[in-house]
Amino acid sequence: MNDHIRPQPGIMEIALYEGGQSHVAGVTDAVKLSSNENPFGPSDKAKEAFTRAAHKLHRYPSTDHASLRQAIGDVHGLDPARIICGVGSDEIINFLCQAYAGPKDEVVFTEHGFLMYRIYTHAAGATPVCVPERERTTDVDAILKACNKRTKLVFIANPNNPTGTMIGLAELERLAAGLPKQAMLVIDGAYAEYVEGYDGGAELATRLPNVFMTRTFSKIYGLGGLRIGWGYGPKAIIDVLNRVRGPFNLSTAQLETAEAAVRDQDWIARCRDDNTRLRAWLAEALAEKGVPSDTSTANFILARFGSEEEAAACDEFLKKDGLIVRRVAGYGLPNCLRITVGDEPSCRRVAHMIGLFKAGGAA
Repeated sequence: MNDHIRPQPGIMEIALYEGGQSHVAGVTDAVKLSSNENPFGPSDKAKEAFTRAAHKLHRYPSTDHASLRQAIGDVHGLDPARIICGVGSDEIINFLCQAYAGPKDEVVFTEHGFLMYRIYTHAAGATPVCVPERERTTDVDAILKACNKRTKLVFIANPNNPTGTMIGLAELERLAAGLPKQAMLVIDGAYAEYVEGYDGGAELATRLPNVFMTRTFSKIYGLGGLRIGWGYGPKAIIDVLNRVRGPFNLSTAQLETAEAAVRDQDWIARCRDDNTRLRAWLAEALAEKGVPSDTSTANFILARFGSEEEAAACDEFLKKDGLIVRRVAGYGLPNCLRITVGDEPSCRRVAHMIGLFKAGGAA
């Protein structure tokens, strides 16, 4: 080992991110409910666009993403010049940390927030500041109390993963108004489409100079396997982020598939309606079996058990039946399991098996 070749400060503070489990040894028909994927997949129009893109694999993609930005702007009523596209919303978050946070700076997020906020903060050499939530919900007053002259970024996932809770637009605006003048509020809207009538913070990011919004095609659009996201905010911030963005960070297949997907809003409405119906059913079914959860506004339920041991035992019980859910101890919720809202058979199956577990585990 060469002691003279060392990574930047903060890199070795990063705990490797672990995604949701995909397989169970010895089980061939496992049902994956661990990564908040859309069980219905992408729309047919998105699939057709992906197939057509195969004929262009020898060509470099667009560097300015103009067609996709225009499509996003058309659908959401936003200025395409204020949109940036990336490899999932993760890359946009990375750009923000890289461009606006560094040594001696602080980045604020909530205790049960997305793990990548901490990871990208460390990667930028900045200091992560984790703020308590109130009953698994973002606490605006606690965030404002944690901010100071070193605060550069404040990340809020709304709805939040893995809790499924969210705060209203008035609270988001109060948070933005109370931040130090050098700090930016970043509203992570990965699950925004699951909330009827919610714009993910777009209006605030249009009107306020210190608010930025991130979104993704990985959830309701069913394109997690392609990794496409976007960000929206003041033109000055977009200009900065484009300076650190690689010129060909998205492929033609990603760009054209995402464009077709965002223009097919009928499919999104159908997926949202099915998720709303099945989410309510699953939450009620689990509550009846003695497993409570907060009211979820996303595509998953955060099921609460009596202890970490009970949650772990239930997880193992479900795995034996080929049901894969997500342990969330890494998010500070050791007595919980995050369960993606799947299709109707999956929801009924997981509710039935949790009922058996609570009744003593007798099949």
